[in-house]
Amino acid sequence: MKQMCCDAAQSWSKEKPVLHGYFRSSCTWRVRIALAMKGIEYDQVPVNLIKDGGQQLTEEYKTFNPMQQVPAVEIDGITLSQSLAVIQYIDETRPGPRLLPSEPKKRAQVRMISDLIASGIQPLQNLHVIQKIGAEKVPWAQYFINRGFEALEPILKQTSGKYCVGDEISMADICLVPQVYNAERFKVDIRLYPTIHRLNQSLLEIEAFQVSHPSSQPDTPVELRV
Repeated sequence: MKQMCCDAAQSWSKEKPVLHGYFRSSCTWRVRIALAMKGIEYDQVPVNLIKDGGQQLTEEYKTFNPMQQVPAVEIDGITLSQSLAVIQYIDETRPGPRLLPSEPKKRAQVRMISDLIASGIQPLQNLHVIQKIGAEKVPWAQYFINRGFEALEPILKQTSGKYCVGDEISMADICLVPQVYNAERFKVDIRLYPTIHRLNQSLLEIEAFQVSHPSSQPDTPVELRV
């Protein structure tokens, strides 16, 4: 049975996934990191969240993601949205480093941290919400990011080793780095959270996090490239 699963994953991987996303979207960045961690080649279709009033709001894109958000991923004959679902599908169907630990307690911790970020912090400072806030967008984002980080910091003190949960990179790390990037964009002082700061610095040294960085994507504006 195990060999059959591996053979299926290898045959599926011959067709390149297609990632519909935006260079600075933290949800899209999560998927890029996961694909890079697994060594999966893929094509990108840029969806500019600002241009023309937001290309994610078109009827054409709505067929890929009915919530009109990024990312959407075409893979293995299906289209998936919601970054954590995409990451877990990739982990379950592709060889390479595990993104969720095999040990149940650690796997639960990874999911807890990932959900805290993806459900408890990020949605409150994503583009759609910020656009509704208007002039108060920076204080709003800072408040909810700090509130989330105040909860996340003591959790990571308990669970972390070299990375968020122990010494292996997981989905939790994949969620953490894009969220710290957003926090820095909104001028949150990351030094207030030493564990978060330490983990982020370590992860940014890893190739999968570097090649997937918003500063080096096909749709990254020239002035933001490094």
